[in-house]
Amino acid sequence: MMLRGEKITKRFGGLVAVSRLDFEVRDGEVVGLIGPNGSGKTTLFNVISGFYQPEEGTLTFRGKRIEGRKPYEISKMGIGRTFQIVKPLLNMTVLENIAIGVLYGRDGVRDMKTALGKSEEILHFTGLGKKQDALAENLKLADRKRLEIARAMATRPEILLLDEVFAGLNETEINEAIRLVQGIQQKFGTTIFIIEHVLKAIMKTCGRVIVINFGQKIAEGRPGEVTQNRAVIEAYLGNASGI
Repeated sequence: MMLRGEKITKRFGGLVAVSRLDFEVRDGEVVGLIGPNGSGKTTLFNVISGFYQPEEGTLTFRGKRIEGRKPYEISKMGIGRTFQIVKPLLNMTVLENIAIGVLYGRDGVRDMKTALGKSEEILHFTGLGKKQDALAENLKLADRKRLEIARAMATRPEILLLDEVFAGLNETEINEAIRLVQGIQQKFGTTIFIIEHVLKAIMKTCGRVIVINFGQKIAEGRPGEVTQNRAVIEAYLGNASGI
């Protein structure tokens, strides 16, 4: 098993954001994590990547316990992630942003010149080659999201946590992003764990979906199965959201 969480619990004062959640992701899978707004999805990703520490439960990656480790340690172990709100280094170029990912990744690179060289494959794979010298602050949203993925990929992750990479995109951009996610899995064999509200993206990329609400798992299965699950439908409708 690549990644497993057992009884993961995260609280913020009296609010329980994630409650005794069990999950697992196997090698080579593309697994979706869906649920209404505020259901605990991003909180779980923050726990996995070391930004939050769980109050209860255990996290194992390749059989090693990772809860309590620092984000940079988890990154170097092979867990990469993007953020729901994209966070490029605005005053650096596209290529330099990707190089930063290399410096914090698993290759052990310590100098910027080498990192820039290693960034080129990811730069072109993600379709950003023509914009390598553009400042990140000048990119439109779709390209910022590509850059966010590229920087995470530059760490050379074994598993990539994607947090709403389709949000805010138009139909054409969504289709391009779907092809990019599919390409990452096919070309690099990267395991992917993805949070998404765009159902089309989940249906086209994921082999299995985990659904949570109020921090608890309410369903799990193939995309077509969970979207017909009564508990899932009620959870979404109860939050004035379509599924």
